[in-house]
Amino acid sequence: MNRVNRYIGIDLGTSSVKLLLLSENGIDKTVSRDYKVSYPAPNYSEQNPDDWYDQTVCALDELLEDTDRTSIKAISFSGQMHGLVMLDECKNVIRPAILWNDGRAVREVDYLNNEIGRDFLLKHTGNIAFAGFTAPKLLWVKNNEPENFSKISKIMLPKDYLAYRLSGEFATDVSDASGTLYFDVSNRKWSDEMLEIIGIDKTKLPVVRESCEVIGNIRRELANKFGLNDDVKIVIGGGDNACSAIGTGVVSDGECNISLGTSGTIFVETNNHNYDKNSAIHAFCSASGKYHYLACILSAASCQKWWVENILNSDYDISGMEQYLGKNDVIFLPYLMGERSPINDPNAKAIFYGMTLSTTREQMSLAILEGVAMALRQNIEIIRLLGVNITKSKICGGGARNRLWLKIIASALDIVLEIPELEQGGALGAALLAMNRPEIAKQFYRVREIIKPDKALAEYYDKKYRNFKNIQNKII
Repeated sequence: MNRVNRYIGIDLGTSSVKLLLLSENGIDKTVSRDYKVSYPAPNYSEQNPDDWYDQTVCALDELLEDTDRTSIKAISFSGQMHGLVMLDECKNVIRPAILWNDGRAVREVDYLNNEIGRDFLLKHTGNIAFAGFTAPKLLWVKNNEPENFSKISKIMLPKDYLAYRLSGEFATDVSDASGTLYFDVSNRKWSDEMLEIIGIDKTKLPVVRESCEVIGNIRRELANKFGLNDDVKIVIGGGDNACSAIGTGVVSDGECNISLGTSGTIFVETNNHNYDKNSAIHAFCSASGKYHYLACILSAASCQKWWVENILNSDYDISGMEQYLGKNDVIFLPYLMGERSPINDPNAKAIFYGMTLSTTREQMSLAILEGVAMALRQNIEIIRLLGVNITKSKICGGGARNRLWLKIIASALDIVLEIPELEQGGALGAALLAMNRPEIAKQFYRVREIIKPDKALAEYYDKKYRNFKNIQNKII
């Protein structure tokens, strides 16, 4: 009888860590543990890295219950990107990690984009500066906490801290490193020019690997604690969006995945590195050995949540909205938290436009769904101009459960939407990287349902998109 080998994917999110146990036959089990985010000041967002590790260890113990622990072959990671973890010479955490959604480094972003210059940044990293990226955070620590900056022995990203605690090895991967703004994306290596600007020696950075590479074995004391073999491999894994692409089968040139969560992301795989000089669309390395474009709109499902809970204070009737499909004059710009892609304006504000005395709440509810679709389309259009012919996309996230929204997005973007049978995102992607057997991974990429664009609605949204852009240009 053939022995079943198993693999563990660890997805380190902002609010929780999720562990997934995978075999060649399917997903055996998932476990998650929550932890807190600290907001010590306006626009600050921090976490204690030890909380990540402690909750991961607790979840791992539960995940392995009633499992042949000697069947575990490898562990890999997916993680929230851009976070700054700093260790001292004793390998202790110097200060709480500054997270991806922390906005304190406004002056540092202005310095990088306007004094160092966007052309310089694009040349040496393939991206411009955002407050969420790691380089501005490091400059902020240097400018505001010089004592902490002087203590730095190692600089890590969140998932890489977990990999270090499990293996004792300091490593990162190309997809996660791409979001630091001191990584040369085109050449898949640290940027000497950017490190000089920040004032960081390369010896303080982890070694860079491809996402499927083994960086070491699990530490002996942990193997003994959990009853695992000493030779369980630790595979470095990737950033959360790159791992979600692996988990949904977006691994070939031109393939696309849309995530419709609190924010909205568009991930497009591409064989070659390229970037648009005039927009805030990221150009990163992918976890599959290639490259990808990543666009992020900061408010997607959060727009709907805000409207229902804060304004309507009740549920809304989808059937009441459908009567206005193709004939809704109200336009919504979904900038409730400013905007990242493609306009990169933290001060952008959401607006309703086109209302009259006859406007109904159903029209306004519909306009919110349409506005998010228009913001997604704006990024899709830019990626298309870069030479990628996007005709279909996987779609996942909580917002994808809204059938009307799927119809709107498919028609507004004029693409076919594919709903995956399995929606385990980064955790599944990490487990597949641990397995590293593409021929087996294909069985996890089955599509549950296909949503096709409505031709008449697509023509209507072409006109509405032009109006959306005109209003955006006047307001922003």
